[in-house]
Amino acid sequence: MKAICIIEFPSNLGLKELHPGKEPGVKHLPDWLRKHNLYTALNPETVLRLDAPAYSNQKDVETGILNISSLIDYAIHQSQLITKVLQEDKFPFIVGGDCSILLGSAIALKQKGNYGLFYLDGHTDFMDVSLSETGGVGGMAASIVTGNGHRKLTNILNLAPYIKEENLWCVGNREYDDEYENEIRQSKATYISLEILRKKRIKECAVSFLSEIESKNLDGFWLHIDVDVLNDLVMPCVDSRTPDGLTYDEFNELTFILFKSNKLAGLEITILDPDLDKTGEYTTAFVDNITSAFNKANN
Repeated sequence: MKAICIIEFPSNLGLKELHPGKEPGVKHLPDWLRKHNLYTALNPETVLRLDAPAYSNQKDVETGILNISSLIDYAIHQSQLITKVLQEDKFPFIVGGDCSILLGSAIALKQKGNYGLFYLDGHTDFMDVSLSETGGVGGMAASIVTGNGHRKLTNILNLAPYIKEENLWCVGNREYDDEYENEIRQSKATYISLEILRKKRIKECAVSFLSEIESKNLDGFWLHIDVDVLNDLVMPCVDSRTPDGLTYDEFNELTFILFKSNKLAGLEITILDPDLDKTGEYTTAFVDNITSAFNKANN
């Protein structure tokens, strides 16, 4: 196992306000996970942090997107930090933040080679801004990094697409709406909803993804984990709650297989909002599960 470098990206730039004047609390996630023993359990060699620019709830007139200039600047600096960690042959274990932090990760991967993306999320996040009520990049992240959307975001540093659309696996969505799902159904990405995942079985899905990484001779893959992929009963501390979701047994089975692969280049955790977990009970359970699976896979 490579030395672990935890990278903190405490950003909420990709989300709308919870209510007027109230920013989402996901920017506090790194400190919250440290408090609840994620860092102790992982025992990283180093911890790095890149604070995000100031949040604004104003939409860009040209694109209809929140915080677009700040997101671009932040993504470039994120990618530089991740690139440095990858060049040192360390494993970047990234703590967000909302799903927009994927932009920095994807840019770094594109600069390094040709990578796949396993997008584990309770939503597809494969949505055009025309369907977005909020203008938040968090709900468009998977689409943007595969080259869909305004070029201000899809072609940062002239690197579009950061991840080829056919190398994206979007897994775990349970927002069943044809207009929403058709965006990714009509793409070249592999789309596996929660319902399909259970029908096909988790192990078969993970093994199939890893086989594709090998058959395409990709340089590796990135794992994006939005905690809202978990069942709402065990992880209600998210911005867009939806009934059902993966149990911890299902989540651990899937992530363990991915954690064990030597093709895994790095991962990121997003969306858990400390403001919505006053006692820390849901965070404690999450930390216990993800670190147990990760450490077991790498021992």
